[in-house]
Amino acid sequence: MTERLVGQDLVIRDLVGRDLVTERLETEDLGTEDLARRSRAAEPSAAEPSAAEPSAARRGPEPRARFGDLLAAEWIKLRSLRSVSWSVVLGGLLVIAMNVGSALSDHLNWADYGEPVRADFFPDWSITAAFTQAAAMVTLLVVGSIAAVLVSSEYQTGMIRTTFAAVPARRAVMAAKLAVAFGLFAGWGAVVGAVSFFGSQAILSLRDVGVPIGHPGALRVVVASALLAPVAALVATGLAALLRHTAAAIVSVVGLLLLLPALLNSPREWVIRIDNVFPLTAWQRLTELAGGHEPPALSLGGAWAVYAVWVVVAAGLALVVVRRDP
Repeated sequence: MTERLVGQDLVIRDLVGRDLVTERLETEDLGTEDLARRSRAAEPSAAEPSAAEPSAARRGPEPRARFGDLLAAEWIKLRSLRSVSWSVVLGGLLVIAMNVGSALSDHLNWADYGEPVRADFFPDWSITAAFTQAAAMVTLLVVGSIAAVLVSSEYQTGMIRTTFAAVPARRAVMAAKLAVAFGLFAGWGAVVGAVSFFGSQAILSLRDVGVPIGHPGALRVVVASALLAPVAALVATGLAALLRHTAAAIVSVVGLLLLLPALLNSPREWVIRIDNVFPLTAWQRLTELAGGHEPPALSLGGAWAVYAVWVVVAAGLALVVVRRDP
């Protein structure tokens, strides 16, 4: 009897112990689920944006960059390059010094010129001193090199990727670069051309052979000389956008604008016709006061057309090739 009671007591204790363990485990599970629910309630839902961070839908699409903003950005980038600023200033002073120096040389050597030279000096030689051919070649070299560096350096350093990431409209970015380059060097050419003309003619006026700006053809000489700079700038920009390498772009500019015209020095008609398509040849025709040019020589209208065609082709080339990945 006693043994039976002891056995029943052990069975009861075992059952009670199991119930207590089960109850404790259920309590722990309930506590864990409750903590999880509280944690999920405290976290912000992915579908519901927090008050501190407005949703993209609430902000709306970012506005497209205006062309005026792109122009301002390109101008700021250009001004931030001190080497470019100094090169532009020093290049302009060099061209002015060459032109004024030519007039000063004529003034100082006037006593050594024979009577035939003095008789024919005005106005043709006076205009030649206003903007010499050597100064025109230096203009092509200086402006072409600077413009090529401005574009190709962005490709070589990888900064162009940052620009396109900020403004995916690549053609708009390139159009802004072209506009800034044209505007900068058009102003540069206007200042250099005007200072060269008035400075040289003021010196020659001391010998009574200075040409006034109102003389037939004088204004054309100043305008043609001033526009030579932006034409070279756009050609260099187009080549730099195509080649994307500074050295290659500069060599191409020098070869295309300076070396090829120098090599095409022949009286044969087909050589003259090829030579007529270059900006330097067009500038030579526009700065001549003497008329009587017969085909295949360029007419004045043809010379202005050469300027325009080079600008259009260079700008079109830059806008087409900019679609390639940098």
